[in-house]
Amino acid sequence: MDEDLKVLRDYLMFTVPHVTVLAGALLGLLMIMGVQVNTALGIFAVFYGFMLFVLGLVIGPHFSKVLWYRLMMVFFAFLMLLGVVLLLYGE
Repeated sequence: MDEDLKVLRDYLMFTVPHVTVLAGALLGLLMIMGVQVNTALGIFAVFYGFMLFVLGLVIGPHFSKVLWYRLMMVFFAFLMLLGVVLLLYGE
């Protein structure tokens, strides 16, 4: 494993759990407030994907040539898109 990939892995290990807890707290609040499940999951997916995407943009100048970084950013964008689909087409 090359050095850039190790640094990327370490960065993600220390930042993603914080974003996960924040997005999970939002999902919990939405569920407690009685929001429909599909709507709550859509908001959660958009918020979680957006926060992860912002984290990815912050480190972009350093890791833009790493394949795993590119795949990670595609996944984060897909997560936001999935949330929008849930919000638009969820019952």
